[in-house]
Amino acid sequence: MKKTRILIVDDHTLVRDGIRALLMLAADIEVVGEACNGMEAVEKVKELLPDVVLLDLAMPIMNGLDATRKIRREYPRTKVLALTQYDDSEYVVPVIEAGARGFVTKSAAFSELASAIQAVASGDSYLSPTAANALIEECQQKVTSPNGDKDAYQSLTDREREVLKLVVEGYTAKEIANMLCISTKTVEWHKTSLMNKLNIHNKTELIKFAIRKAIIEL
Repeated sequence: MKKTRILIVDDHTLVRDGIRALLMLAADIEVVGEACNGMEAVEKVKELLPDVVLLDLAMPIMNGLDATRKIRREYPRTKVLALTQYDDSEYVVPVIEAGARGFVTKSAAFSELASAIQAVASGDSYLSPTAANALIEECQQKVTSPNGDKDAYQSLTDREREVLKLVVEGYTAKEIANMLCISTKTVEWHKTSLMNKLNIHNKTELIKFAIRKAIIEL
């Protein structure tokens, strides 16, 4: 029986150990490697050519979104399955657009994770129920929004707008994390997500955008 070869990517050792222990219970799955950030994940994909990458989203050095794009562009035979604690549309939509074939939350039962791996490995897609609902709500909001996609700022979540304002005001990710009572990794994820939605690629452009929108004043 041919086994599905898996690469586990998460910046927490305990999480990787737990996932590996669970996957070892499946006769048709083989864990061929681990990585602790997106950059290492890309390197391991090049070395190991796994069938599926189980990929966390909020990671240091290179986040899961950028890693997904790079893996799908450079190694199209390798499928990406996002495995994360977040399940709302601001996480689901970008990673699916980046090329992930599936999305499962870390609160899922092992049976669901195994089903997701099987589906993605065979060329199908898989969305956890909460991720599917988030995707549906996002699509419905785009349809019913009177402004459509003419104003990208309207597509930002309330938290993304908070992060945007604090970033252009000059606060560091650590300072923003303390102010909003969230982790630094989450701040970085929100920053990446909002810049992708706005199609902005550096802080200078972000500041110019904020001035045009009167988010900050000169």
